[in-house]
Amino acid sequence: MRVGWLERREDTPAQRLALAPLAPCAWLYGAGAWLARTLCERGLRAPRRLPMRVVSVGNLVVGGTGKTPFAAWLAAGLARRGRKVALASRGHGRRGREPVVVVSDGRFVHGSAERAGDEPMWLAGHAPGVPVLVGRDRGLVGLRALSGFGSEVLVLDDGFQHHRLARDVDFVCFDGAFGLGNGSILPRGPLREPAGALRRADAIAVVDGPLREPDASRVRALAPSAREVSLRRRTVSLRSLEGGAEVTPAWLEGRSVGLLAGVARPDSVRRTLAAQGARVVAERLFPDHHRYRARDLAGLGAQASLWVTTEKDAVKLVPAWARGVDVRVLAQSLEVDAGEALLDWLEGRLR
Repeated sequence: MRVGWLERREDTPAQRLALAPLAPCAWLYGAGAWLARTLCERGLRAPRRLPMRVVSVGNLVVGGTGKTPFAAWLAAGLARRGRKVALASRGHGRRGREPVVVVSDGRFVHGSAERAGDEPMWLAGHAPGVPVLVGRDRGLVGLRALSGFGSEVLVLDDGFQHHRLARDVDFVCFDGAFGLGNGSILPRGPLREPAGALRRADAIAVVDGPLREPDASRVRALAPSAREVSLRRRTVSLRSLEGGAEVTPAWLEGRSVGLLAGVARPDSVRRTLAAQGARVVAERLFPDHHRYRARDLAGLGAQASLWVTTEKDAVKLVPAWARGVDVRVLAQSLEVDAGEALLDWLEGRLR
C-alpha cells in the first residue's frame, strides 16, 4: 500500500536521508509564507476589510482535515439562526476563468465541477439555503455576495492563508490521527506555513480526534487561548453512482471493495471503510482535485466488482465511464460536540 509524505507521521532514517535535498526548498517556502503573513500582521500590506463579518475555516496542513464540511456546518448553522450567510471558495481545480462564479443561490445549483471546482459543488449540496460563490479574490466574492444576496456573514472555505482579506474569526482544522504529520514544511512535509501561524487561530477544530502527543502539546503551546472544537465524521449511507435507493453503512460489512479517490489523504477513507467492516482489495488513487476522464475508470471490473468513492469525487464522475461496474458513493455527515454552544460563541464574536 502506497504511503506518501502526506500520510506519514514519522520518517525513518532512510526517508529523512532521501528527503534531505528538499530541506532548502522547504526553508524557502516557509520563509515566503512567514513573510506574506508578517507583512499583513504588521500593517505593511493591509488586508482588505469588507462591510460584512468574515469567518475563515482553514488548516495548517495540506488537505484532509474536514475544513470544507465544517465550513458548511458553520454556514448552515448561522443561516438557521437567521443570519444572511454566504460561502466563499477559491475553487481549486476549476477551469472557469470568471472572477466570480455563483455556484448556488441557496435554492438552485447553477455551477458545475468543471467550471467551479469539486469542493464548491459539495458545499452547494450540504449547506441548504446558503449561497455558494467561487473566486480567486475572496474580497471580490464577498462584495458579490453582499450585492447579490445581502449577505452579512461570509464564511471562507480554506481561508487561513488568504491574508489579503481581514477576518473576524479564524478556525484551524486538524485530523486527529494525522496531526502535524512529520512536522516539516512543503515540499519536505505537509505544513503549508510555519506552525507559529497557529498563534493567529481563534479556535482549533480536531476531526476524529483527539490529537496525539506531542502534537497536542505543541498546538496548545502555540494557541493557548484558542477555543477547542471536537468534530466527528459519520458515515450516513451509500448510493450508486448511477442513482437510486441508498443503503446503510452496514451493507459494507464483509464485502471486498476497491477504493476510487482523488483526495489528499486517502487513508481517512481507508479507515472509514475498515470501520464499516469492508476489506479494500484494490485502489485507484489520483491527486487531490483530480479532473477525471473516462480512461481513469477503464478496467475497474478486472480489479474488483465493487468500488467505493467519495462525494467530492462523485461530482466529477460520469456513470457511463464505469461500464457496468458497481460504484458506490460514500456519504458522510459531520457531528460537532456542543454545536449550539459553539454557535453562541461564534455569534458573540461576530457582534
